[in-house]
Amino acid sequence: MKFGYVRPLYNDKDCSIQLEKLNKASNCDYIFKELHGEPKKRMELEKLLMSLQPNDVILVERMFVLADTTRHLMELLKLCKRDGVTIEFLDEGLNSRDLISFSLQDMIQKMIHFQTDIIKQSTIIGMEQAKDEGKAIGRPRKSDENIKKAISMYQSGTYTLHDIKQETGISKSTLYRYLENADLK
Repeated sequence: MKFGYVRPLYNDKDCSIQLEKLNKASNCDYIFKELHGEPKKRMELEKLLMSLQPNDVILVERMFVLADTTRHLMELLKLCKRDGVTIEFLDEGLNSRDLISFSLQDMIQKMIHFQTDIIKQSTIIGMEQAKDEGKAIGRPRKSDENIKKAISMYQSGTYTLHDIKQETGISKSTLYRYLENADLK
């Protein structure tokens, strides 16, 4: 049988991109769809793994859909090899059954993409959790007093950018950004 597996990701929260790619690639007998994109408690992945038989195929859009770490990916590959199951990664153009002849550069590029997905997903989940807890996201704003002082020092023409930063703590780029915004108003 062919099983598809999808889960909400940072760039595909409703899994529509993944489902479209799975449908284009093959007719899956069944698609397991997670309710969340977090690495823990992936119940649908557990159900999928428990239902596999020899010669079954798992289709996923890309490596990161299936695994959250390189170690997790290796464990899943070993488990499927032991059970005679093939995993197909559509975006990477790889499957666990065939020998591959990629250059080292191509393989490293695929792994970098996998690691980038891991970082993006965990960052977005962390930011969403922080927002839910009412925490502010991003750098704290500089005080209006310091900004006004920095602008007036700059406009006086008697201070260097280094002097302004030492006195107010406002960096050159921050100062220029506020000056640009002041010109637009």
